[in-house]
Amino acid sequence: MPCPLLKSVYLSSCPRSYKNLKVSKIMINDKLKMIFGLYGAGGFAREVMPVVTEYISIVKQAIEEENYRIYFIETNPSKVELNGYSLISEEEFFNIECDDRYFNIAIAESKVRERIAKQCIKKGAKPMSIKSQKSVTYVKNEIGEGAIICAYSTITSNARIGKFFHSNIYSYVAHDCVIGDYVTFAPNVHCNGNVHIKDHAYIGAGAIIKQGSSERPLVIGEGAVVGMGAVVTKDVPPYTTVIGNPAKPHNKE
Repeated sequence: MPCPLLKSVYLSSCPRSYKNLKVSKIMINDKLKMIFGLYGAGGFAREVMPVVTEYISIVKQAIEEENYRIYFIETNPSKVELNGYSLISEEEFFNIECDDRYFNIAIAESKVRERIAKQCIKKGAKPMSIKSQKSVTYVKNEIGEGAIICAYSTITSNARIGKFFHSNIYSYVAHDCVIGDYVTFAPNVHCNGNVHIKDHAYIGAGAIIKQGSSERPLVIGEGAVVGMGAVVTKDVPPYTTVIGNPAKPHNKE
């Protein structure tokens, strides 16, 4: 389950500046209260990490004695630090002594996210959803564990969203949408009301998905890819790539 304290504290006022928070090297002698590992060290992970620091600092503000560390995680790190944060291996992450071990995955490839998530949960780590203070979530939404909701994203009302959803900057999910597990929204995706998006779908930057209806939702199939800037006006079959305006199947030949 996601950290219950984060859920309860999130609605409090914005925390004091987090720019001065320092992330130390792995502590050898002292057991940490909490650690958080962000899988990935690419562009998206580097964009998400300041949001992680901001989000976790809300808990730090509420519990002053909390002793925690934040890390980037890679399978085989080529360096020890990235953007001022320690970069460690998965083995190192699971060898750190702590009371609570949380993680999230800033990797666009959905099958990789699924594999890492299952491995981490099996080893006892807990998913922590990350939500920017600059994002907006209205009422009666259900959002699964491990979501990353970036700045200026909006989720309106009565949406149901599965596990490990990525909503990149300026994207929105409108009313009555149903989104599966491990779905990825690139920046500035416009997902209008009554759209159903199945597991592992990828929606490219600037794509627009036409509104469906309660009787006939517009459906994007499992594993489908909607290309950058595409305008989707009808259902997309599973494992199909569509591009253009209106969006049509992409012929790779």
